[in-house]
Amino acid sequence: MAAPSARDPTPSRDAEVERALAFIETHGVVLASARGAAPRLIDAIAGETIVGNWWSHPKANAIYAVLERASGSPDVLPCRLVDGKVTLVHRRLWPALVRLADRIAPERIAQVRNEHTASGRHVAQHVPFPEWVPTDVSRAAALLDDDAAVAAIGTWLRAAAPAAARKR
Repeated sequence: MAAPSARDPTPSRDAEVERALAFIETHGVVLASARGAAPRLIDAIAGETIVGNWWSHPKANAIYAVLERASGSPDVLPCRLVDGKVTLVHRRLWPALVRLADRIAPERIAQVRNEHTASGRHVAQHVPFPEWVPTDVSRAAALLDDDAAVAAIGTWLRAAAPAAARKR
């Protein structure tokens, strides 16, 4: 019998994905792999700070498999919120994000999906805001006042605002 590949959902991989999702939920906003103002999910998956190109890490394939599954969770919005880098936002913050959307560059809150082509390439597909927003999140956003929304995601507003808005 062949050994499971890094993409196979195995019990240990399921546990790793659950830990990754808990990390995203705890922090609310994390960077997938880029360095920046938010914690990096790849570091949490690896269990250490990765220095250099993470694809050269011994656990790169496993990290990739967990990252892909966590990013594809219905409770995670992959977008480019923080400094235009791939950012994962937990569903608990979506109402605040929607409430303050007029303060954020639209391309920063478009959903980013990785599509795998027949040739094996990865192509990023974007679902514009607000097309990805579920009805329950829109309702919750309408009930949220600006102060509560800013308290929830205010830290990330500067990193997500259009350049013109930052100069005001």
